[in-house]
Amino acid sequence: MKRLCISVLLTISLSAGAHAVGRLADVSVIDRDSGCAIPTHYYRGEYWVAGSPGARYAIAIRNRLGERVLAVTSVDGINVVSGATAAWGQSGYVFGASEAYRITGWRKSDTDVAAFAFTAAPNSYAERTGRPANVGIIGVALFRERLAAAVPEISRRGEVAEQRSERANDAAAAGASAAPAAPIAGAADSLAKSAGNIARPAVQSFEPRLGTAHGQRESSLVTHTEFERLQPEPNEVVRIRYDSMENLVAMGVVAPRGRMAMEPNAFPGAANRSYVPDPPG
Repeated sequence: MKRLCISVLLTISLSAGAHAVGRLADVSVIDRDSGCAIPTHYYRGEYWVAGSPGARYAIAIRNRLGERVLAVTSVDGINVVSGATAAWGQSGYVFGASEAYRITGWRKSDTDVAAFAFTAAPNSYAERTGRPANVGIIGVALFRERLAAAVPEISRRGEVAEQRSERANDAAAAGASAAPAAPIAGAADSLAKSAGNIARPAVQSFEPRLGTAHGQRESSLVTHTEFERLQPEPNEVVRIRYDSMENLVAMGVVAPRGRMAMEPNAFPGAANRSYVPDPPG
């Protein structure tokens, strides 16, 4: 399926490091005030990040392949380009080989976006547009590109060049049969699809859940390009859930800071004595 998609104009350096998620592309969530990747926490088959109400963030994507990929991106179940309820077949961002880009907001035009900012769920764009069911999740569906078939060499007589011997023909046929097929959805893709069926942990929130606001307008330039997907379903789906730090601690995603600071003691009952004391009495 060939679709008109958005081509990013700016290649930037990302330092997501260990906080990036993904196989075909590195996906991370960036705190725009500090410029640093927000740490990811793996819990019961899902990745989580902790957001702060009012903080602006970006979805950083770095293509790890030597070819173009399409990233159909959603926030709170909404396509960040069109504002439609997110589906795999929609428009997204096209990344060149090894290209990196930060998606900073809901796209309003070819020249600007409404910034992503963490906010209480009732103030999120999803709830304000009547779609609260999927607040608190970021998704990136990655598609590889179907490349044009190689054009056979044509002789000056206008005919396809022929092999000079049956042995050469046999060798060519053997080589063609041994060539690897174009990549299709495999085990990793089955895992990506099954991830959508993982039971979500019950949220025991002590604070209001976080969503993503429709923030202030900012400049962000893109162009348009055509992209034909290798297959109808994504080659990989990356999902990152988010909420406040207080709620992640309440759910058990993140251990309380006091518990994290504790270190085991080999001799917890030891007193500062030089010799064995006398028994009582």
